[in-house]
Amino acid sequence: MDDTQNPAESAPCPEPPSAPGGSALAGGLADGLAVIQAHVKTLPNQPGVYRMLGGDGQALYVGKARNLRKRVTAYTLAGKHPSRLLRMIAETRSMEFVVTRSEVEALLLEANLIKRLRPRYNILLRDDKTFPHILITADHPFAQILKHRGAESRPGRYFGPFASAGAVTRTITALQRAFLLRNCSDAVFAARTRPCLQYQIKRCTAPCVGYVDEGEYAAQVAQAVDFLRGRSQAVHDTFAGEMTAASDRLDYEAAARWRDRIRALAAIHAHQDINVEGIDDADAFAAHQTGGQACIQVYFFRGGRNYGTRAYFPSHDKSDDTADVMAAFIAQFYDNRPPPPLVLLSHPLAEQTLVEEALSVRADRRVQLVEPKRGDKRRLIDHALANAREALARRLAESASQARLLEGVADAFALDGPPGRIEVYDNSHISGTNAYGCMIVAGPEGFRKAAYRKFLIKTAPAPGDDYAMMREVLGRRFARALKEDPDREAWPDLLLIDGGLGQLNAATDVLAELGIDDVPLVAIAKGPDRNAGRERFFMAGRDPFSLEPRDPVLYFLQRLRDEAHRFAIGTHRARRTKQIGQSTIDEIAGIGPRRKKALLLHFGSARAVARASLDDLMAVEGISETVARKIQDHFRGDG
Repeated sequence: MDDTQNPAESAPCPEPPSAPGGSALAGGLADGLAVIQAHVKTLPNQPGVYRMLGGDGQALYVGKARNLRKRVTAYTLAGKHPSRLLRMIAETRSMEFVVTRSEVEALLLEANLIKRLRPRYNILLRDDKTFPHILITADHPFAQILKHRGAESRPGRYFGPFASAGAVTRTITALQRAFLLRNCSDAVFAARTRPCLQYQIKRCTAPCVGYVDEGEYAAQVAQAVDFLRGRSQAVHDTFAGEMTAASDRLDYEAAARWRDRIRALAAIHAHQDINVEGIDDADAFAAHQTGGQACIQVYFFRGGRNYGTRAYFPSHDKSDDTADVMAAFIAQFYDNRPPPPLVLLSHPLAEQTLVEEALSVRADRRVQLVEPKRGDKRRLIDHALANAREALARRLAESASQARLLEGVADAFALDGPPGRIEVYDNSHISGTNAYGCMIVAGPEGFRKAAYRKFLIKTAPAPGDDYAMMREVLGRRFARALKEDPDREAWPDLLLIDGGLGQLNAATDVLAELGIDDVPLVAIAKGPDRNAGRERFFMAGRDPFSLEPRDPVLYFLQRLRDEAHRFAIGTHRARRTKQIGQSTIDEIAGIGPRRKKALLLHFGSARAVARASLDDLMAVEGISETVARKIQDHFRGDG
């Protein structure tokens, strides 16, 4: 349910007057309590979702309730709350409500809003990228096999989720060896006049040039689908029978091909770490908590096979127990993906029956949440728990090491304390073209990839004028920060610029123009002959200096600079590659991919299209006289 469906129910109520007097904390708490108490009087005794909002309108907390009035009333009993909730109440300046038809609907809406708004006081699922799937298309007579992320909008059969892109790539490679399915795009398929390398290395039967007909290829696809759906033994028996038959008729070359396809099937099984009898489609969740942090290990099983595992580290308060963390995590985890029929748990969930009902509603079929006590399923959960413990131990150790490195950075650059947010900037371009400035972010938890930003340079720089690019990037970054983040919640404690004294001066000038003089700024330049380990550091008011070649802090700063360089180069290359694939035809209004393809197939190049007569253009399928004149007008205008 979307909270915009009923504006009357979701609109914020007027704020009551602030409570007078008292200390800052007491005054804030009094203000927050007054806001909450003003809303209680008008709330219904119905299920729904509530939002606590700060003075800037940002969500502090999203919660669901079986009875909105009773749940919100509980917040007015300030003496019974821990300090964390008292801080949240003190920051509350308004509230919003959505009445739902049931508590299940409220739970689903709560999970959606938490993921979208990321409130500071909620348990948050971090790193929620979509999982990759294998797609066997159904919109072409000769189906294509490919890796897919995102919405399942293209017709075809989707298999997954897989825990990583690498697992998908390995599986597709093995499936091509076993079932000889094409992975080329439809455009490449249509343009082929002879078999490609995939045919030569025995990963495709070359349907593009008619080496197999539609019926034969459909049989290959059906076998691949059967295998991915869990009927692998039947497929294996078929291949074994074909190999034996070829051997019996002394066709050893054909027998060897069937043998290689059987080995490809075995290779898929070999990459699966753990499989459990009796599990078809299921996910397994195991949680471990220590040191105020939690790790949740997730296993994916589809068609009786393990599609991989991934560790998550949800953001939560130290006082949250495992049942609450698991319940919030699972509700958010399945907000944008369908749950399987069986979900195995290491711990019971808070309101487990309600979560089970909500997942069943989302999947439109029954979903079971089970905490196995014995047997193979329990052994699976124990295995996942061991992995969760190890992953959390590694993360805590890395955090301790990261903390020591940040303390070293503070000492090296004379900062007031270890930086909580370091921003590193770099540029990438070729003679001023496709110029990008990029920012990466690091902190106590390592690289924060969700905070990375890229800046397409709007003012065409002179070739090699990195200073102008840096001025533009920092100007845009901090002008926006002054406007949108005046409280400096996401401001850096240290700016690290790739470059020397010139870059430092350019960055300093930009910050001075914006009236910012309290953000530490350091430029890092490669040493003589660009040797790593001999970097020079530049800071305002200090002579250039270097760190000891074996200093761990130096290695850490090199990693930051290299990550910024990697991100900038990757962004620039992606832009350049996209431009290479573009054509001047793309600039013509009303010419989509289908007409573009028809024009290029007919004329061979965009230049030939530009020179074509009106009659020649109209001879192309899908090009009417109106469209032909539009094409001519476009190219004449460019001339």
